[in-house]
Amino acid sequence: MTVDIAIVLGVLASGFILFTTELFSIDVTAMAILSFLCFFGYLSPEEAISGFSNPAVLTIAFLFIMSKALQKTGILEYLIIKVKKLADKSILLGRTFYLLVIGLMSAVINNTAIVAIFMPVTIRLAHKYKLSPSKMLIPLSYAAILGGTLTLVGTSTNLLVNSIFVGTSNFEPLGMFEFFKYGIILLVIGLFYILFIAPRLLPSRTVTSSLTRSYHLGGYLTEMKIRNDSPLVGKTCMDRGINRNYDVMVLDILREGKMITDMIRLTTLRAGDVLFVRGTLENFLRMKEVERVALLTDEKLTQEELEQEDNVLVECILTDKSDLVGKSLKSGNFRRRFGAFILAVRREGVIFRKKIAHVVLNAYDTLLVYGPAKKIVNFSKGNDFIVLGEVNAEIRKQRFWWMTIIVILGSIIIAAFGFMPIMKSAMIGVVFLLMLKVITPKESYESINWQVIVLISALIPVGIVIKNTGTADWIGSFISNLVQSVPRDWQPKVLLGLIYLLTMILTEVSSNAATAIIMTPIAIAVTQQLDFEPRAFIFAVAFAASASFITPIGYQTNLMVYGPGGYKFSDYIRVGLPLAIIFWLTAIFVLPIIWPV
Repeated sequence: MTVDIAIVLGVLASGFILFTTELFSIDVTAMAILSFLCFFGYLSPEEAISGFSNPAVLTIAFLFIMSKALQKTGILEYLIIKVKKLADKSILLGRTFYLLVIGLMSAVINNTAIVAIFMPVTIRLAHKYKLSPSKMLIPLSYAAILGGTLTLVGTSTNLLVNSIFVGTSNFEPLGMFEFFKYGIILLVIGLFYILFIAPRLLPSRTVTSSLTRSYHLGGYLTEMKIRNDSPLVGKTCMDRGINRNYDVMVLDILREGKMITDMIRLTTLRAGDVLFVRGTLENFLRMKEVERVALLTDEKLTQEELEQEDNVLVECILTDKSDLVGKSLKSGNFRRRFGAFILAVRREGVIFRKKIAHVVLNAYDTLLVYGPAKKIVNFSKGNDFIVLGEVNAEIRKQRFWWMTIIVILGSIIIAAFGFMPIMKSAMIGVVFLLMLKVITPKESYESINWQVIVLISALIPVGIVIKNTGTADWIGSFISNLVQSVPRDWQPKVLLGLIYLLTMILTEVSSNAATAIIMTPIAIAVTQQLDFEPRAFIFAVAFAASASFITPIGYQTNLMVYGPGGYKFSDYIRVGLPLAIIFWLTAIFVLPIIWPV
């Protein structure tokens, strides 16, 4: 081992620790690794920025835009309506068709977008058929993951693996539908597992009819009446510092039979006003003594009592595109910006209710939101939230919806038949969509997950370092020596098993993009040393890096359903580990048949 190899291995190990612990956001960690390697001369400036011009990165950006355009057509919502009708006839048939649609759509659309669209529907279907959402949300995530393995564009991991494979060898690029040969086998096995085995392993969390009970808010919601001698009379909540001094949030004001829901903090209070408040019993009692208000009842407010007139109580998921990520409600001016309150935050099984204004929000936190229905409806129109509640929103087809489908399918087919690379066809497709005004330039920029783009662009040069420093060859030599200790006939299967297993473990605890970038050069190096045809091993890396089932942090879609499903970390292990083992064994015996070694 040379000094350079030791340093590179140390950098990679540190990177994986940072990715796992999330001490910094993943894009910041990736840029830190890139900066370190560039500063110490392992990368030239040209090599350091090469990732930002990589065709795979540009293709991923264009596909984000296409996914957004397809979302706007409303076609997915109409598919949902058809699924509901089918489910009314047979739950099993409806669930099968439902998961199959999700899988097939994920082959051409970003799977996080698919989960975002189908998650609220999945929860409503669960409630309709008296099932716990925990029985259906992990299957939703798994189906989307499996669908992404069907095509080259199904997931960014496939595009990355192909880019590195072509860039470091003289082999033919991975075909658009070449993934389908093996991906369809995984989809069939996966759907069978999800439909018939997973329900026995998935938890059945109690379905709570009231969100106030689900979030254990009974002791946190009540009513207060302002007495004639109260210091609040003639003052506003801001004047008296109600939230600051008592950590009590005023949700609504009932005055002479009419509910005041807007500009609560700036409304001048009167004697006889009834305040709907959120806080702890301890804080209520302090406020009662100082502000001379009357607790109207020892009973706590229910969801039905809260939802008066135009107000609703819903769950929302904070997306990774929101600028609220990394901010508290107070610093993000949530109330002023969105005209609603957050009553509680659910994160990885933990519910935050106290000092809610100071809780720093993370991507995919589940928020309990209370406010006017017209305000909540607007939540679903932006990129900040996924609304899980039943908020009435009109479903209608957008302008040129049929052209959107033609353009997207045309781009994929043109690339599939080799008329032009996927990057060119996707770029031309995006230009057509912009010219037809199906999607605006602003929507295009907002649709791109820039964190993913920066992450991948920063990590691609790391693959160059792994190859140029001899790190890939060194690791490859270690693996090849291990493989050569078994009989020659068994060596391909043993090597496949090792590469798939190592990739699978790494992707469960870190970014799948980082795993693919590191493992692809290693797979190429070790197959060259052992004189094996590399294609089966490259596909092993692609499939193993994409198929993350064992942890919620292994894939974004798993993290998205974590809160709404009320899952625990152990639930993913119990359900996902058997499936991962099945896929591992399948890869060992099936991949060499499809792509001889």
